Amino acid sequence: MILADKIIVITGGTGSLGKRLVHWILSGELGTPRKVIVFSRDEAKQHQMRVSYLSKAVVTDEVIYRNFMNVLEMRIGDIRDYAGVCSVLRDADIVFNAASLKQVPTCEYFPVQALLTNCMGAYNITRAVEEHRLPVETVVGISTDKACKPVNVMGMTKSIQERIFIAANIMNPKTRFVCVRYGNVLASRGSVIPLFQEQISNGGPVTITVPEMTRFLLSLDQAVDTVFAAVRRAGPGDIFVPKAPSSTVVNVARALIGDRKIDTVITGIRPGEKMHEILVSEEEIYRTFKEGDYYAIRPMLPELRREGDLSGPTLQKEFSSADAVLSFADTVKLLKKHHLLMQ
Repeated sequence: MILADKIIVITGGTGSLGKRLVHWILSGELGTPRKVIVFSRDEAKQHQMRVSYLSKAVVTDEVIYRNFMNVLEMRIGDIRDYAGVCSVLRDADIVFNAASLKQVPTCEYFPVQALLTNCMGAYNITRAVEEHRLPVETVVGISTDKACKPVNVMGMTKSIQERIFIAANIMNPKTRFVCVRYGNVLASRGSVIPLFQEQISNGGPVTITVPEMTRFLLSLDQAVDTVFAAVRRAGPGDIFVPKAPSSTVVNVARALIGDRKIDTVITGIRPGEKMHEILVSEEEIYRTFKEGDYYAIRPMLPELRREGDLSGPTLQKEFSSADAVLSFADTVKLLKKHHLLMQ
């Protein structure tokens, strides 16, 4: 019961992943925490979260509702604000850093804003732990496939965030800093599936960037599983990566459209987009090891290496969404499994 009696802070806790993390933690499956603090800057989303638990949790799950009433705390704050970060981390045992600017085109137009949230926000966490000798046990940084061989600002800032957390293990040996890295999360806010669904609801057309473009398909629950796997098993500086299926964007669109008479339009790649997602690069395969349903990328810093880290590559090539693409039928099956096909 890794979360039992812990004080947990989730930065960006009102985002898609943050909300799912909160829900799982409140279920008590991993132990009942002493306190769960959602730290975010959007008061409207915090209010919506409260209303959601008050209106639904009573009916659907008594344990979640009870834990919501007893242990969940909402705090308005911004990860960019060092003083606010110091305050919220003061008694924390475990920190999940899900605060992020993650929209690829937005980050291209506002790179400094991406830098302030994705990089300086992470630095504020490591700085607070170091300067105030905070007794934080574990910090988990939520990263992205775009941090691997980055070609866009979002990926570049997330790559730096990974390095900030990895290096923090050197100066703060009593705190374990780890990361998780995954690709497209099914139906998360701002991802392609909600966009396609909205376009279909409005009668089309559905806008497809490039038909051959591929994306990993990971559910929110699988993303959360990856986070908790890292908490259980990751060593200092490790990056945990899930083994996820992938599909072409056009097959996702076709599956969602189904038998409807909806037109599609090819729009071309958006600013900063990749044709294929990469979760483990060619340069990282020599530091990558199997951890059950995950890959663990060991840190390159020699001070953080462990025995057996130089035993040879687990992968023979980079782990790309272009490697094992689902057929159209299997794409339909996966989307049905996660209840994402519109009626």
